[in-house]
Amino acid sequence: MNAHCALDYQNHAPAAGHPAIAPGAEQQWLLRYLPLVKRVVSQLSLQANQVLDREDMEQIGLMGLLESLRRYGTPDEHFAGFAVLRIRGAILDELRRQDWRPRQVRLQAHKVRDSIRELTRRLGRAPSEKEILAHTGLDERGYQDYLQAETSEAIESLDALLGEGLEHLADGESALEVRVLRERMLAQALAQLSERERLVLTLYYQHELSLKEIALVLDVSDARVCQLSKQALNKACRYLSERS
Repeated sequence: MNAHCALDYQNHAPAAGHPAIAPGAEQQWLLRYLPLVKRVVSQLSLQANQVLDREDMEQIGLMGLLESLRRYGTPDEHFAGFAVLRIRGAILDELRRQDWRPRQVRLQAHKVRDSIRELTRRLGRAPSEKEILAHTGLDERGYQDYLQAETSEAIESLDALLGEGLEHLADGESALEVRVLRERMLAQALAQLSERERLVLTLYYQHELSLKEIALVLDVSDARVCQLSKQALNKACRYLSERS
């Protein structure tokens, strides 16, 4: 892993109410909870967009797990939810730091987005995939890449909104409070969605499936699940933004 990814978590005391991890036991806990890192990396791999390879993402996630152990103390039944928040945050922070979508890709995505909006206004309804391809000149692979990039951006936005205001809780009296508040915020956002949109985000955030796995569950194409997830994510982001 690149040197810039190395972080110092040595000076974090465990959260109040949780005993510190016994000397020599840290490595055992890391191995026990390593599947959490792999699961989060699988979820977020879409967002790497060739900026970070899977190995780098796993090492950054492992540092997030290590930070979780040192902040939380000896794990209990609530630790996994706390750790997932930290692992996701560590990986997303590095993706943001590296500006994971190159300028040319961002500009192309904006052009496609504007073109689809113009077509929607002209038709007076949501265009079909076939109409979008004809209007934008994209092939199916190019359109799917666009949808994935848009979905990744929306996922990152929702993660940021869910994380706002929670960091001080993670360092305060109750690590469990972080998880409870985050889940409450997500539940409130999900309540604003249609049943199908709610299912997509529930599968992603609560059951921790990747977008490709969600496509298999819903028996739809990858492109369609990207459309559904982006639509749901944007609605959830609007709701949380209005409440912040």
